[in-house]
Amino acid sequence: MTQQDGAPQSHGHGHGHEHGHGAGRDHEHGHGGHGLGGHEPGGHSEADEAGLAEVLDLDAEVLHSYLAEVTHLLAELTTAAPPERILDLGSGTGTGTLALLGQFKGAYVTAVDLSASMLRRVTDKVGAAGIAEGRVRTVQADLDEAWPEDLGPVDLVWASASLHHMADPDRALAELMTTLRPGGLLAVVEMDASPFPRFLSEESEAALGRPGLEERCHAAVADQHASDVPHLGDDWGVRLAAAGFAVEAERRFDIRLTAPLPAATGRYAQASLRRLRDHLQDRLSGEDLAALATLLDGDGPESILRRDDLTVVAVRTLWVARKP
Repeated sequence: MTQQDGAPQSHGHGHGHEHGHGAGRDHEHGHGGHGLGGHEPGGHSEADEAGLAEVLDLDAEVLHSYLAEVTHLLAELTTAAPPERILDLGSGTGTGTLALLGQFKGAYVTAVDLSASMLRRVTDKVGAAGIAEGRVRTVQADLDEAWPEDLGPVDLVWASASLHHMADPDRALAELMTTLRPGGLLAVVEMDASPFPRFLSEESEAALGRPGLEERCHAAVADQHASDVPHLGDDWGVRLAAAGFAVEAERRFDIRLTAPLPAATGRYAQASLRRLRDHLQDRLSGEDLAALATLLDGDGPESILRRDDLTVVAVRTLWVARKP
């Protein structure tokens, strides 16, 4: 769907207790999550983590209305008893942590991530936001190895773009069932098989050379993730039900931002396409790599930073499940 004022459109898939839309949203991650397990080959270099952090922060800035809509839905589902203890599973740079603290004014959050550098960013953001000391605790953990014993009990678990990183998601869901108090909620946000948004029109791609550049990039990413991150794109509703959760809401967000776009959109597109290029060097043709180089040339006339024809197209799906 397209909305001319730049706000994302979304539609829901009923699961009986789904509530109405709020005012807008995230990421995270969209890319909202980072890493929880150490199963991905090679890990992340310092430069790669810095690039990922940049994408996560820009994702939050550009897709902020989506996150606001998601947290508003969670507030509606917890009107009778707003969460006091929240677990942010795979916190990344802290987008979810800050959004949840903004929505639930009296809550305390435990942010868990595999990366110490990401958790430092969470702490820095919390401090810069003037959030009271003690409302956020950070925990570095490789959850594919062992779960810390002091994560629960919590009222709400936020898992945005994080569960697909787990080597054994069903084990993770069993751990979360234990971590949640009875009646507590688990909010899972995931993307489809290619986690990067799309930014270019067919006309824009044709002007660069052979049409279909982003389609080929996303197909290559999906092929790569099929082996490296096999749980990306899973039906989490089925997994949640099998783990004993009662799925109360499932909502697909078809995000399509058009002009006027947020000021950071060009930088978001540049950072995303740069990561695509860096991870697909051996999977793309010389022609496609040259087209990406043209787009990523910050001073070039066809740079992604100079374009006035960008859009932002992405898909995110939210599942909200309750522990009986």
